[in-house]
Amino acid sequence: MPVPKDFSSPIRMSAKERALSQLQRWIIEGTLLPGEKLLDAELAESLAVSRTPIREALQLLEVQGLVSMHPGKETKVTNIEKDDVLKMYPTLAALHALAAEYASQLILPEQIEMLKELNAQFSNAIESGQPYQAMEIDEQLHNLIVEASDNMYVASFSASLQIHIRRFKYVFLKQPITETLTSVEEHAMLIAALEKRDKETAAAIMKQNLIRPMHELYALI
Repeated sequence: MPVPKDFSSPIRMSAKERALSQLQRWIIEGTLLPGEKLLDAELAESLAVSRTPIREALQLLEVQGLVSMHPGKETKVTNIEKDDVLKMYPTLAALHALAAEYASQLILPEQIEMLKELNAQFSNAIESGQPYQAMEIDEQLHNLIVEASDNMYVASFSASLQIHIRRFKYVFLKQPITETLTSVEEHAMLIAALEKRDKETAAAIMKQNLIRPMHELYALI
């Protein structure tokens, strides 16, 4: 099992939190590949913790759907398939459309300005050929709208799905899908709808902003 030796450990975390954060990152980035067996003793040694926090972290990763545990047998990184993208994106689109609908009635002027600034940064990242940065800014923009919706259930399920979508991109493409200026335009229309408190338009544009990339990503695989 290839475990990197030169990673930076998060600080001010419990052993379980540190193990969870690092293992989650390795799985998402594809360092630990789909189907790979995970040995708690080896992971404990690599992360310089006891086996107990490793087991606790693996249990949480199983809840997230990133590993499958079979007590007394083996623990493996879960597999992902091409058709999973057709299940993940529509679900996230529905959640984020609902978030946009709620946010349109609750969003504050300073949050609108933050969205405009994020979209400007997103545009700059695309034009300067920085796909990883563009992906991260896009997620920040969407997450700010989820935050503005003030719905803890949407936020929780959204965060879980985004983990799987990011992992999907890393494993299948080895890099994020190249964003286009179409996304910038959709973001601008979405922000305008939120500013006008037009919940129907905001929800529709949000859904479109996720379903369109789904088709593009599926075609690339």
